Amino acid sequence: MDFSLIISNFLNPPVLFFFLGMLAVLVKSDLDIPAPIPKLFSLYLLLSIGFKGGVELARSGISQAVVVTLFAAIAMSILVPIYTFFILRSRLDPYNSAAIAATYGSISAVTFITAGSFLDQLQIPYDGYMVAALALMESPAIIIGLILVNVFTDRPDDSESIQWSEVLREAFFNGSVFLLVGSVAIGFLTGEHGWQTLKPFTQDMFYGVLTFFLLDMGLVAAKRIQELQKAGAFLVSFGVLIPLVNATIGIFLAKAIALSSGDALLFSVLCASASYIAVPAAMRLTVPEANPSFYISAALAVTFPFNILIGIPLYEYGINLLW
Repeated sequence: MDFSLIISNFLNPPVLFFFLGMLAVLVKSDLDIPAPIPKLFSLYLLLSIGFKGGVELARSGISQAVVVTLFAAIAMSILVPIYTFFILRSRLDPYNSAAIAATYGSISAVTFITAGSFLDQLQIPYDGYMVAALALMESPAIIIGLILVNVFTDRPDDSESIQWSEVLREAFFNGSVFLLVGSVAIGFLTGEHGWQTLKPFTQDMFYGVLTFFLLDMGLVAAKRIQELQKAGAFLVSFGVLIPLVNATIGIFLAKAIALSSGDALLFSVLCASASYIAVPAAMRLTVPEANPSFYISAALAVTFPFNILIGIPLYEYGINLLW
């Protein structure tokens, strides 16, 4: 493997600021970011990538290749929770297994953005419609996770066990999914005119906001490390190995549907990442029996830093071998 890819990715300013945030916690610095700011930046990033994806979708049109890619993305967000659930069941109860499986079936928008930045550094082109794939992979994993809970636990099969209307509302209309899908739609409808109008906001400010957001993510991830002690070595190992498995499947699937190498990296990163916003919010609401320190800590303190430091260059290396 070309280790210069890892070094190049590590020396990306947003990635370095992520580890600066982790370092701040480890040395017990009083560095703190007021809670409303990360929330605002999170909304900004979702709006920007969604809008840009919609514009790119308008430019490329909804071709057969786009439809096939989106179908493959949805298929992975359904399959990943199913097979990871049975792996997790070897050590955990069905509630925690389903919550963690749903977390890993969904995606991390920030990991996706970091992969896009990595491709920009290498000057490898990719299609903006991959943002639509990102948006479509959020909700199916939540629904599959809740179906697994319903099938493999002793919950009474009545209307009080799971309020499906509330589950579906959370899956499709939670704030993150709603803003992302809405931004894709607005970008698609306004096209080039909309892009030129919002470019100073959605393009020029983007990497500055991403950098500040990752600084906060580093702070949060480092604070979660202690909680991993409750989960033990099994979950830590799972947080590293499952992304590798999912990325490998994603790479071969991307090859089968003839994606470009840039799109293949984004697709494999979507398959390998785990949600720490939308799915945890849904699981807290609908599966209170599951321990949040398991599914949030594994996704945020293990899989997220692994992907942005080692995973992304490693997946790129695998793609270069096949393309």
